[in-house]
Amino acid sequence: MVTRRELLAAGAVAGLVTPRARAAQAAAHGGALALAERPRAGGRPPLVVPDGAVLPWVLKDGVKVMHLVAEEVQHTFCDGLTATCWGYNGRTPGPVIEVEQGDRLRIYVTNKLPEPTTVHWHGLRVPNGMDGVAGLTQRPIRTGETFKYEFTVEKAGTFMYHPHYDEMTQMALGMTGLFVVHPRRAPAEEPAVDRDVCYVLNEWSIAPGASRPNPMAMAEFNVLTFNSKAFPGTSPIVVQKGDRVRLRLGNLSAMSHHAMHLHAFPMTLVATDGGVVPPSARHPETTWLVPTGSVRVIEFVADLEGDWAFHCHMTHHGMNQMAHGIPSIIGADVTDIAVRLRQLHPSTMLMGEAGMGGMMHMYRMRSKMPENSVPMLGGTGPFDDIEMGGMFTIVKVRAPGQLDDVWYQHPPGTVASRASDDDLRRDGIVPGRH
Repeated sequence: MVTRRELLAAGAVAGLVTPRARAAQAAAHGGALALAERPRAGGRPPLVVPDGAVLPWVLKDGVKVMHLVAEEVQHTFCDGLTATCWGYNGRTPGPVIEVEQGDRLRIYVTNKLPEPTTVHWHGLRVPNGMDGVAGLTQRPIRTGETFKYEFTVEKAGTFMYHPHYDEMTQMALGMTGLFVVHPRRAPAEEPAVDRDVCYVLNEWSIAPGASRPNPMAMAEFNVLTFNSKAFPGTSPIVVQKGDRVRLRLGNLSAMSHHAMHLHAFPMTLVATDGGVVPPSARHPETTWLVPTGSVRVIEFVADLEGDWAFHCHMTHHGMNQMAHGIPSIIGADVTDIAVRLRQLHPSTMLMGEAGMGGMMHMYRMRSKMPENSVPMLGGTGPFDDIEMGGMFTIVKVRAPGQLDDVWYQHPPGTVASRASDDDLRRDGIVPGRH
């Protein structure tokens, strides 16, 4: 049997992976492996869109022509949770639009939804009649119609697109996307970037057992996603030690900001959807807040090997389908209550009297859970369960010349482990005593 490392060795040349090798890696990984590729000779790095895609275009008489189709899509957030959503071109989020500053664009939008829609180019400067606000700058695109948007992109940066008709419903069901405009010439003072990664941050309300997200939710969001995937459905990002990595984070959540935290590496904010942050105003942080309706572009140097967590630090955003609005039973003895409830309903389980850790094995008892639900689901790690979900993924930093998704092999003596009796005696530590 060919290992994933062997697949990469066979398919990679100077850090690039062939489409066939990429497909084989994805199959071995069990999902879409997000390999962050190095720049090709004389060019910028290709965009990496974990679990997503880039919108294709064709050149017609000097104009880049693209086509977006607004339609219903069947989307899997992670194994065990699939819902009927709305999106573009068969996916949510929609494919990333990638162009260059100064390009003339002609974007056709076909509406296959059961209601009208539009597309607003969030953060872009366009002629007023191309701004996509239903009733104000255009009439809505009715079901079955195709509209044409045409404009020249004046400004480089990272922007977004989404409907401006029934936004509450259409965006809550998944109609979002990133819009990346590369500068015609890279600023000389900016350090070269080795990896360029795109994420749309979003939140959803999907009741256990439901087949569709609930667009009426205003606070009870229980599925938090990177590019519409919730951990363990998120693909890891694989980079090489020493790489400068750019993360483009667009937040189109309905209500929530996200405090994005990367373990081990300080990150620098270099741009927003409003423009470039002047070098004199930049400073490192381990956590950057991405407000709803905004873009934050952050960069870091991956100078330490390992498997590093990247996640929203709002703790409920790192869980899957938690139940809210119920009392805490931590510290309570629920034995008698559980016995009585099981007499009424044999599958009843009261969870949380000793905290919520270790609940993944409950999820695995699928007969005890509603269909199409992932309550408390996390991932399987090299040491034990990874009790995270939602807006959580892994940045895998590998030695130069390697790109693989196997778990990091820790050098001897570098993993936290149980203290021995000799350790405790040597250092005068008495467990349970300060």
